[in-house]
Amino acid sequence: MREIRSEAAPAPVGPYSQAVAHGGLVFASGQIPLDPATGALVAGEIETQTERAIENLRAVLESAGSSLALVLRTTVYVVDLAHFPRVNAVYARHFRGKPMPARATVQVAALPLGAAIEIDAIAATGQR
Repeated sequence: MREIRSEAAPAPVGPYSQAVAHGGLVFASGQIPLDPATGALVAGEIETQTERAIENLRAVLESAGSSLALVLRTTVYVVDLAHFPRVNAVYARHFRGKPMPARATVQVAALPLGAAIEIDAIAATGQR
C-alpha cells in the first residue's frame, strides 16, 4: 500500500491521504472545490464547484498513475439534490468513456468548509 500525494490538488483538510494505491487500484479521498494554490473554496455556482472538484480528483489520480478514464466508481455528495442535473452536465463532460463508472449520488446536510459538492473515486492504476 502506498500513499498518493499531488501538489496539483489541495492538501487534505484532515487526518487522511489524498489517495491510497494498493493491488492495482487507487482509492481517492473525496475532493471538494478547493483551489490547490490557495486552499480556499472556489466561489461560484455548482458548475464551477463541480469542475474544480473533478480537476482536483484528476490531479490525485494522475499522481497515482491513473486517470479519469480508469475510474471504476464514484460517489458524488451534494448539499442540494436540486443541483443534480447541473452536476450531471459537468460530470458527463469529464467521464465520457464506455462503460461509464458506477456511481452513487447522495444529498448530505453539509460538506467540509461549506462546499456544495464532494466527489470520491476508486480507479484502476494501469499497473498490476
